[in-house]
Amino acid sequence: ANDWPAWRYDAAALGEPLAEVSLAQGLLIGRLADVGMALRDQASLAALTEDVVKTSAIEGELLNVDSVRSSIARRLGVDIGALGPVDRHVEGVVEMVLDATTNCNAAITRERLFGWHAALFPTGYSGLARINIGGWRDDATGPMQVVSGPLGQRRRVHFEAPPAERLESETGRFLAWANNDTMGTNASNQPPLIKAGLAHLWFVTLH
Repeated sequence: ANDWPAWRYDAAALGEPLAEVSLAQGLLIGRLADVGMALRDQASLAALTEDVVKTSAIEGELLNVDSVRSSIARRLGVDIGALGPVDRHVEGVVEMVLDATTNCNAAITRERLFGWHAALFPTGYSGLARINIGGWRDDATGPMQVVSGPLGQRRRVHFEAPPAERLESETGRFLAWANNDTMGTNASNQPPLIKAGLAHLWFVTLH
């Protein structure tokens, strides 16, 4: 669209589901306040394990759940008995997710994004394809597109990202918007869940 990235959404339609999420969050916080540290640690371990596994699944990577759980337990100091073997790829994804969650109030910078990217793809490959790690993409193999449909057949193009030469400046604009609230200014005046959704969509259309 010509007005990208001027995002629009129906606030009225989202009001009820947002209220339900807020209620669920309040109930969860209340329950966690009533349990001991050991149970809170186990709850954090379970939530982070699921987050890491699902994050990798988005990229088509199916991680061993026990390896993920062991890696997180080591980093959090949670006793789960025997720990699984160290997996280089698992360690990278865990490091990225823990940085994003435990340092959620820190500004998102270009260097931080590049670090996350390098952690997600420690071998420099995504599947069988070699990719540029920890740097801006280029359009050497064609523009970045959001597509659907089976491989080898005509695929539907939902969106074509800005060309590579605009990526650094467009990412700078995205980061300035994203960091408004993390730096405490609340300039966007948007509910956190709405902003998280918009940030996800915006980043997908960039990278």
